[in-house]
Amino acid sequence: MSPVSAEVAHYWNHPGLPGIGLLRARFVTHRFGRHAHEGYTVGLIESGVEEFHREGTLMRAGAGAVVIVNPETVHTGHAGVPEGWSYRASYPTVTALTEIAAELGARPGTPYFRDAVIDDPQSARLLRAAYRAAEHGDALAAASRFRSALAGLLHRHAGVSPARRPADSAPAAVRAARDILHERLVDPPSLEELALAVGARPFSLLRAFQTTTGLPPHAYLNHLRVRRARTLLDEGLRPAEVAARVGFADQAHLTRHFKRAVGVPPGAYRRGRTRASR
Repeated sequence: MSPVSAEVAHYWNHPGLPGIGLLRARFVTHRFGRHAHEGYTVGLIESGVEEFHREGTLMRAGAGAVVIVNPETVHTGHAGVPEGWSYRASYPTVTALTEIAAELGARPGTPYFRDAVIDDPQSARLLRAAYRAAEHGDALAAASRFRSALAGLLHRHAGVSPARRPADSAPAAVRAARDILHERLVDPPSLEELALAVGARPFSLLRAFQTTTGLPPHAYLNHLRVRRARTLLDEGLRPAEVAARVGFADQAHLTRHFKRAVGVPPGAYRRGRTRASR
């Protein structure tokens, strides 16, 4: 069996918590590109080793480790050993974690996890039980166990998100360029046209944009396209139609970028989002 044929990934809706996605995967050669999620990523490594860059630092997570990535944090992901890695992951929203933190009596604010790789056998055990219940489609047990697992992680490992520069404090040229890319997913300008439109030099804009967002303009554009594609797939649109609507050349182009950010092709994502369980 080739390394690629040994890879498998399934994405589906949490049976008891609408809006929260779940992923179960084994990857060997697959590499996640630089991307960020609107909410949190909470993963549990079951075998092998995952390596990923987060905020300029290379992290390694082995079997039993809990991996957490905060919202809007650019990161990657790839195998850290030849045999790859297997893991389960969930994608809780900011609202969900903030509400649980409030129930625990935490200080007001968005929960923030300082450590991306956490060695906590108790949390790992609770997450494993929660993910297995979700795979069996047991809505009550899955929701109960998942909330308990998140509560434990919040209690032991989270603080309040450190003060960050608000979006409107980014350089004016970067804010303007970002707005243009949001508006022109289908017909984006070239770097030179974008720089001219915001009154900046191309290289200066490129450098400032990447410093501010963590991604160069072209990667940021594809990042926006994938997010918009997810919304359209959630609404039931077919991948070929989605590709055209978000500005990808064709379905193959959408699939390449979508899988590098989400872990599964858009068709598999769409099927998973329409099922209560797997």
